[in-house]
Amino acid sequence: MSTSKKIPEVSFFKFLNHARGILHNPLPFHAKNFDTLGDIFRLNIGLGNSVLFCRDAGLLQHALQKNQKNYTKSYIQTKDVAKYVGKGLLTAEGEHWQKQRKFIQPAFHKSQLKLLVDTIQKTILSELKNIKTGNPIDIFPVFNDLAFQTVIKSIFNINISDEDVDSLQHTTEATQKMLVQELRQPFLVWWFNLSGKTKKHLDLTKNSRTILKRLVEERKQSNSKHHDLLDMLLSARYEDGTNIDENQLVDEILILFAAGHETTSNALTFTCELLARNPEAQSKIHSEIKRIKSESSDCMDWIKNATYTKLVIEESMRLYPPAYFIDRVNIEEETYNGFNLPKGSNLLFSVYEIHRHSDFWKQPNEFIPERFLEENIKFSKNYFPFGAGPRMCIGNNFAMYEMILTIIALVEQFEIVEKKTPIQIKPLITLKPHNAVLEFKNRK
Repeated sequence: MSTSKKIPEVSFFKFLNHARGILHNPLPFHAKNFDTLGDIFRLNIGLGNSVLFCRDAGLLQHALQKNQKNYTKSYIQTKDVAKYVGKGLLTAEGEHWQKQRKFIQPAFHKSQLKLLVDTIQKTILSELKNIKTGNPIDIFPVFNDLAFQTVIKSIFNINISDEDVDSLQHTTEATQKMLVQELRQPFLVWWFNLSGKTKKHLDLTKNSRTILKRLVEERKQSNSKHHDLLDMLLSARYEDGTNIDENQLVDEILILFAAGHETTSNALTFTCELLARNPEAQSKIHSEIKRIKSESSDCMDWIKNATYTKLVIEESMRLYPPAYFIDRVNIEEETYNGFNLPKGSNLLFSVYEIHRHSDFWKQPNEFIPERFLEENIKFSKNYFPFGAGPRMCIGNNFAMYEMILTIIALVEQFEIVEKKTPIQIKPLITLKPHNAVLEFKNRK
């Protein structure tokens, strides 16, 4: 009779002893546990609750693809995140998710994204004007605004008041910060509720929903077409012929704000941080830009032919994956690789650790864009920048288009001055850059 292997455990007292460091940056704590205990361990977080941390790429692929029907998103996304952004595609489950995925998928097809490319390009060029040369600047706020403006202009390809944009952006960022506090300090949730801090952020969300409903109603009343994502969603129909109701539409827009701007701004910032430390890669991109622009003036052709630029972005997302953790809960008990996973186990997969695992990657901590030229790496089962399986990020092509066009526009205009100091990170809901101070020079 075979016996299952025991999953190593980290005690609640050890977790509590490292709580301050975990709140600031949990990655070193998890890395030490992985190195000591192996690719899976159980972290006890008190009151009989625990989380299984995993950096086994095979188990992640099993949960996302091979046996995805036995895995659902955790309470964190279906409840904690949902209370701020609603039941949109990111937080929905079961039949509701399937219905929404089928409904929204056509809006993100490559043929539809072609209609948005000019809007994306114009927004990028406008936002890059905020880069000032001659003095070091924190580049993250520039990319944060660029990514948010790109999302909002792609949804609402009309003039929206600065007041509305600022309010929507503030709410998106403030609620994400609040959520981080709730997740990393679960023992203080009672205080967040009692003090009114949680209610304050829920009220911000209500205000955003009011703004979005007004903008949607104005579009409906205008009877005009703008060839943006809102047009596509308003004209789309479910399988039974009905259209999307107002509350569900607002939920989906809030999800696009939350998922579509911060991850992209993070990835763009880390890409520029890496280019500052690898000037030869920057030179290769600049040479590629001159070549592709001499061959075509079409943005879609640039995206298609910017081969090396894409390699750099892919390598950036390997080293610094914006979605650096993926969570799942197994519906029924099962065994994987000798480990028993009881029904209802909370699994937290570290994409950050998987992307740097020495069993999967040669020189895992080195910046080597050319590695993605190899077929086995290009289609690697150990690479999850957008997730995998049926719930793979629906906006992956949109994000890649935006990032490629941004790096093209930026490197064509500016040279990023070389920098030697280590890249700093700030893990929150997504993996954010910290002190991303770079200096830019105009290209001659």
